[in-house]
Parts: sequence; C-alpha cells; structure tokens
Amino acid sequence: MKRALAPAVLAALLIASLACSSEDELILATTTSTQDSGLLDVLVPMFEDQYDYKVKTIAVGSGQALELGAKGEADVILAHSPKAEEDFMAAGNGESREAVMHNDFIIVGPTDDPAGIAYAGSAAEAMALIAEAEAPFISRGDESGTHSKELSLWAAAELEPTGNGWYQETGQSMGATLNVASEKQGYTLTDRGTFLAQKEHLNLVVLSEGDKALFNNYHLIVVNPDAHDKVNAEAARDFASFILSAETQDVIRNFGVDTYGEPLFIPDAVARGAIPSASP
Repeated sequence: MKRALAPAVLAALLIASLACSSEDELILATTTSTQDSGLLDVLVPMFEDQYDYKVKTIAVGSGQALELGAKGEADVILAHSPKAEEDFMAAGNGESREAVMHNDFIIVGPTDDPAGIAYAGSAAEAMALIAEAEAPFISRGDESGTHSKELSLWAAAELEPTGNGWYQETGQSMGATLNVASEKQGYTLTDRGTFLAQKEHLNLVVLSEGDKALFNNYHLIVVNPDAHDKVNAEAARDFASFILSAETQDVIRNFGVDTYGEPLFIPDAVARGAIPSASP
C-alpha cells in the first residue's frame, strides 16, 4: 500500500496542477536533494539572470517529479531514479534525457553504531545487520530516487522491512528524514550532498560507503511538448543548455568545496549534448 503524501507534498502538487507556464516562466520539478543541498540556490538565480526566465521550483521525490512531467505539469525534470526515468522516456513523456552530475549514496547512523554496519563488506550486508539488530531505520517512504535505491538494497539483502517496528517511514524530503533519523538515533540512506550540507546540525556519522551499488546519478529531462501541449519547451531547452554548459558544470564541480572540503556533486557533462553518465 502506498503512503499518503505529506501535506507539503500535496500542496506542491496542487500548485503544479494549477500552474500554467507563461512564455517567460519555467516549471522545474526536481528531487529534494538538489534543493536540500543548496545547489539550486546557486543555479536557479544564475539561469534567471542569463535567460530572463522566472523559475518555479517544485522539490519532491523523483517519482513525484516524474509524475508531474507525465501530466504535463512541469517543463523540465531533474531526477535521480534511472529506472523510473527510462520508463518515463519509453512512454513518450520526455523529449530528451541527459546526464548532468553524480554523487553517491551513503548509510548514516548513530556514532555508537549499534548494528555494527561500519564493518559490513557491502551496503546490502549493512542493511542485513540493521535488520538483525532491529535497530531503528528511517526511510523516506516516498517513491523518491533515494527510496527506490533503499528498496533495491533491501532486495539485495533478501529482506522485507515493511511492517517491522524498527522500520519507520517519514514520507518526507531527505533533509527532513535526516533530522528524524538524528532525533531517533536511527540509520538512514541519504545522498552524500544533502548529508554534507546538513551534517553540522545532525548527530549522525557516515557508516557505510563506497559500494558500487550506492552510485547516484542525476539526469535532466525536457518534457515532450508533442505529448503535453502546455509545456514551455523553449524554456526547458534553454535550461538544458544552461545546466549542461561548461560554465554551469564548472559551478557544479566546485559547489561545496570551500565549505565542506569536497564537492557535493561531480559533473557529467561539458556542453550541450551531454556525455553519457559516468560509471562508478
């Protein structure tokens, strides 16, 4: 059974359903990690200044962002849920899908690590240890790209956590879910960028990282105007040109370095007509 959407998500979807892009307006549906990490706070003003558009940003899980695009209620989508994106394109909802950047997922938890996952040989083994210890695990539970990755890790561990008392779903963004995990001293799966941006306020540490299964890539999809006639295709194509440009990719490459000592995202494109996604 699917979780009911959080009130904030419902409000965002309602706004999107009522919105109709004007020629000088772009509706960007994006995963919450690009918002929670602070990256959009840098990129959106740059785009607005260079192209003279006003951007309406709807930050939800990747699944919900793609749903908005499938209804023609977004012009462009920035997501990190590859299988769902491929299905979106196969259904004719996207005009183009191009690699933008990547980082990785990590499993974070309390410093004392009651499940001992720091010694796990893989992410799936870490999940199995959490289940064995019945340690609190906080899931987004929102059909986002992060949630999809989490479910794939449980599947790899041959486990079904739903229904267990130690497994809790927030139905909220990555930032909010990290806060809940910190308060409850539980484990959670997060993208590295959001964790680095918020770790100063969290009582959590990185405990499992580096597994190839934790690779996390982001794509930009221009919604197909042939399938959805209200889409502002010109603005969406301009945003694609902007985010895939050498200048913007350089901004992405350096984002977070001054503050965190490392970039929050690694660029995957150098110009319009992006290179294929990097492999882990």
